[in-house]
Amino acid sequence: MLREITPYIFFTGKGGVGKTSLASATAVKLSDEGKKVLLISTDPASNLKEVLETNITEKISPVNGLPNLHAVNIDPEMSAEEYRNRVISPLQDILPDHELKKIREELSGACTTEIAAFDEFARYVAGDGEEQPYDVIIFDTAPTGHTLRLLELPAAWSEFIESNPDGASCIGPSSALKTSQARYQKVVERLRDKDATTVYLVTRPDRSALNEAERSSKELMELGLNNQLLLINGYFEPIDETDPLAGKMKEIADATLEHMPEHLKSMTQHLFPLRPYNLLGIERLRKVFEPLDKDEITSGSKHLLDEHHESNLPDLNQLVADLTAEKENGLVMTMGKGGVGKTAIAAAIALKLAREGYPVHLTTTDPAAHLLDHIGEMKIPENLTIDRIDPRAEKAAYIKKVLKNKGSKLNEDELKLLREDLESPCTEEVAVFQAFSKAIQQAKRKFVVVDTAPTGHTLLLLDTTGSYHREVLRNTSMDANKLKTPYMYLQDADFAKLLIVALPETTPITEAAKLQDDLRRSGIEPYGWIANQSLSATSVSDPLLKQRAAEEIPLLKLMEKEHTNKLYAIPWIAEDRILETLVYSDKKEMENIL
Repeated sequence: MLREITPYIFFTGKGGVGKTSLASATAVKLSDEGKKVLLISTDPASNLKEVLETNITEKISPVNGLPNLHAVNIDPEMSAEEYRNRVISPLQDILPDHELKKIREELSGACTTEIAAFDEFARYVAGDGEEQPYDVIIFDTAPTGHTLRLLELPAAWSEFIESNPDGASCIGPSSALKTSQARYQKVVERLRDKDATTVYLVTRPDRSALNEAERSSKELMELGLNNQLLLINGYFEPIDETDPLAGKMKEIADATLEHMPEHLKSMTQHLFPLRPYNLLGIERLRKVFEPLDKDEITSGSKHLLDEHHESNLPDLNQLVADLTAEKENGLVMTMGKGGVGKTAIAAAIALKLAREGYPVHLTTTDPAAHLLDHIGEMKIPENLTIDRIDPRAEKAAYIKKVLKNKGSKLNEDELKLLREDLESPCTEEVAVFQAFSKAIQQAKRKFVVVDTAPTGHTLLLLDTTGSYHREVLRNTSMDANKLKTPYMYLQDADFAKLLIVALPETTPITEAAKLQDDLRRSGIEPYGWIANQSLSATSVSDPLLKQRAAEEIPLLKLMEKEHTNKLYAIPWIAEDRILETLVYSDKKEMENIL
């Protein structure tokens, strides 16, 4: 894997597959070999700080104990503020204060954050005319949907600049972008150069993750990024072959890899084993490229208690009972870091509610989520409807609606200007938000279960909701006391039940706590937490699995003590049909209904 290293390396894939761990391990390995390395995270939900055990900020800083390795987080919000200042600064002595304030407000949308983050990203790839001080720059990229969108931006903004040379949008005057256009083109050229850029597609031996890797690979190839390798992370081989759960885990993983998409089979592949611990700290990262020492693992597990550690936490059945105890409708949202199982849990909650006889609507706002992959061939109850908030489809529908409502009153030149304005990338954000608002309205008469995007996307969505709330209050003639905006519905704990999903591991818990803090600052109180894929909630004898289960126990106690009054646990499920197992506790019932 590390034989032919290009100057730019990207790690991408579905959330939770281990991009940060493998990116960090690669950075450590190369720096140990004497190369000067810069590790950059473009993920809004970055956890480099925990993995490297170094305070990584928006400024380039050395990694503790590694003189050849530096790291930096591209902070989307800080990038957006710096971008706003760059746009507004030349206008300070030209426009009055109220006009400058208006421009700043227009630059507060989510798409401004997107372009500003890319602007920062482009600076590291293209450089600023100075000699590059690093041999290798490694990008720990955001989950797939965000990454693809980031890489598509050069073409989108170039097209917008060319078609709207004198216009302005939520990203500011077009003239402010023209100076960046040449740099963006340089970035695209380097990304497409196989001698300059390598893309590592990270996956797990999991059908959903492999399907996502295939989609990512094909879409990246369409963008001209053809130098790709496949990294299969977390492959488990039992040490105790008598452990039923361990045997089933390997059986499923092998079958999944055997039937992986043909497109992936043709790629160069590298396999990384599941470790008995989380990859936190430099010494553990150094072991990533070494084989497992099974004797050491067996010896290390002997001191662990042999009895089964029962968590005694309420399960998914109890959660649904709690949700329906006093309500027959409402909004249920699963939130959390990418890859923690939000989509499967949202689908299971929706199906369980439907089986109880409630009318239910299930949807997702995640660009990288594919609900039907999880549902598979399951029979969908008549009282359950399912859809996905598709950004492109929502944008097209929104543009059509605006042109219908406003276009008939405009002359040809005015209509042309309107069309150009609607092609601004921020139109997509507005359209997605309107679809989300419709889902909230449905929750007044039925249960609406929303599988939200990974943390960064979720916060952008809620920020858009909050901006809408402020705008409505500012412009409405209605009595503010009688007006209830979507943001206010999210703040209504009786109406909206927000569930934070986390794996019982250090980094996902840290990210979940950050999300909860952000929600609370917005006046939104989560209903409870779900600890998903808990090995300590099931019986294991395999030494590796025992060590992983033992590491969970203090973390579950930490969740209960410091983060939530309502903690639910879902055991690790080693079955081909995870969703069916979640929904149907009785296997005979499951076989009869499927």
